[in-house]
Amino acid sequence: MTKILVFQAKKIITMNASNPYATHVAVQDGRILGAGTLDEMAMYGAYDLNDSFADKILTPGFVEGHAHAMEGGVWDHPYVGYMDRYDPEGNRWKGATSMADVVDILSGIEAGMDTPDTPLFAWGFDPIYFGGDRMSVRELDQVSTARPVLVLHSNGHLLNVNSKVLEMAGITDDTNVYGVLKDDAGKPTGELMEMAAKYMAYKATGNPFFGKIHHHALEQYAKSATNVGTTTATDLFATFDEGSLSAYREVTARDDYALRLMPAMNTLDEGFEDGIATLKAAQKDNHDRLHFGLCKVMTDGSIQGFTGRLKWPGYHNGAPNGLWNMPPEQLAELVMAYHKAGMHLHIHTNGDEASEVMIDAIEAAQTAHYRPDHRHTLQHCQMADASLFRRMAKLGICANLFANHVYYWGDQHAAITMGPDRARRMDACATALREGVPLAIHSDAPVTPLAPLFTAWCAVNRITASGNILGPEERISASEALYAITLGAAYTLHMDHLIGSIETGKYADFAVLENDPLECPVDAIKDIPVWGTIVGGIAHQARARKG
Repeated sequence: MTKILVFQAKKIITMNASNPYATHVAVQDGRILGAGTLDEMAMYGAYDLNDSFADKILTPGFVEGHAHAMEGGVWDHPYVGYMDRYDPEGNRWKGATSMADVVDILSGIEAGMDTPDTPLFAWGFDPIYFGGDRMSVRELDQVSTARPVLVLHSNGHLLNVNSKVLEMAGITDDTNVYGVLKDDAGKPTGELMEMAAKYMAYKATGNPFFGKIHHHALEQYAKSATNVGTTTATDLFATFDEGSLSAYREVTARDDYALRLMPAMNTLDEGFEDGIATLKAAQKDNHDRLHFGLCKVMTDGSIQGFTGRLKWPGYHNGAPNGLWNMPPEQLAELVMAYHKAGMHLHIHTNGDEASEVMIDAIEAAQTAHYRPDHRHTLQHCQMADASLFRRMAKLGICANLFANHVYYWGDQHAAITMGPDRARRMDACATALREGVPLAIHSDAPVTPLAPLFTAWCAVNRITASGNILGPEERISASEALYAITLGAAYTLHMDHLIGSIETGKYADFAVLENDPLECPVDAIKDIPVWGTIVGGIAHQARARKG
């Protein structure tokens, strides 16, 4: 065994109910021996004292239960989102606040590209901020008609392309594919909704956003995580081809890799039996920084993209109901097969109809093949009401709610998609806790920035981008929010025995903060500076923001 290392802090918030606060924590071989006073830590034996953080606050390392490793790779391509963002190196990217801004940004980049046939990929676009305007081939053809131009929406569920991509993909007036949008004259608009339609474009141009993951993206993902105090994160829609599996194994095997990674296999990539076999084989490579075992199920799409599936009365503005990525009957078969095989499902459900369909599917699977501690988790679960949460509690289903949605799209949901009444209950953290549902909250990075303290601030304050309080009854306390980004998230990942709190035997993973999130004003939680992280007893400093 290695020598004991004791970290000193101004205050240590342990999230361990039997020992909630400490000033010192003892670490050996990357795990926690105990937390308490320095005299108590001395009882473990000879130690080296690290007092570098004596003026800082330590909490358990934050756990991001719904994000994507593409957060590390998207920054290789132009960002055209509405709000300013920071990349993994701390550089600020200015938002595009009009359709004209988007076209100008892309036109400038296109003019500087050398090879004429290299696709121009961009990401982060969100037309809901532009009123009723939708992007079409008309705008992207202003960028180029010779070069393929593809713009991924912020939600990841929609893609806009220019006429060159339509030509390459063979998308014409006669194309009859679910999700290929057409205008009143029956001509493709260049907007492609959900997986089948987007795949037609990506098959012709390649896809840098989804699918195979690379070393560079994983390295940058860890930098983003360190910058915001995150020590464990999912890659919650992972392709398990051999190249990606090798990247996961090789990058996480490095001693300096500052993130525990939990890829969730995309269950739509293979048939049920093959997918289950692939996941079981991958689990043989698990180690302390790499944990295979999660499965991702895609049901509906995005509410702000109008592809989420809603119960009556549907979309407030009268838009047609959203799209299924797989027919509900087939989704139920998938849930049954993976549940029976003992797999751990994380299920994307944005609209309340999607949540209800998946609750029905889990109930049928539990009835046929009872498992006492499955912890299947509904991800996003934005529009679930109290009756659905009650059913989830009875069935042992967890919820990982998209709290960031309140800030980024709360105003739009109240005015456009949901109406004022239903919008009050979106991401209903207080109802979930009241009804006894195990709760986590998340960012869905890169859909919104990876920043657990901001996510906690959203759940505590429920303030929209315009400054309105949306559904004050659904606000939760700072301590409940901190739990949701530490031990609560760890529970939904079946990892609460190893992460999420500072107690004996768990990984020595800590977020290093400048201020106390339980003592500062609740409206200041998001502004707490993060020094960095400690992962397995090794400190990693955040990159300073620039610009």
